[in-house]
Amino acid sequence: MLKPPKEISTMADLRVQIDQIDRDLLALLALRQAHVDRAAELKPGEGLPARIEDRVKDVLDKVEARAEEAGFEPALARQMWALMVDAMIAREERVLGPST
Repeated sequence: MLKPPKEISTMADLRVQIDQIDRDLLALLALRQAHVDRAAELKPGEGLPARIEDRVKDVLDKVEARAEEAGFEPALARQMWALMVDAMIAREERVLGPST
């Protein structure tokens, strides 16, 4: 179980927790990627392209709002997610072809 950062007294202990957080984040990102891969399988049957601008905006807006609630810098969260979303859409486009 992770300790609150203020309860950690050494850099070694802090690094152990950061490494665990990184592993946890990677596991969640892999799960998200698997969902995107499934979307690439489902979208053709629904006549949907890889990139749907309204959906991209919705995702980024939600992330920005939730970041602030979580105590994370909203603009940074939006930038990070925009990069991830673009990469995931490119992954979908390798299967579906470019969005028009």
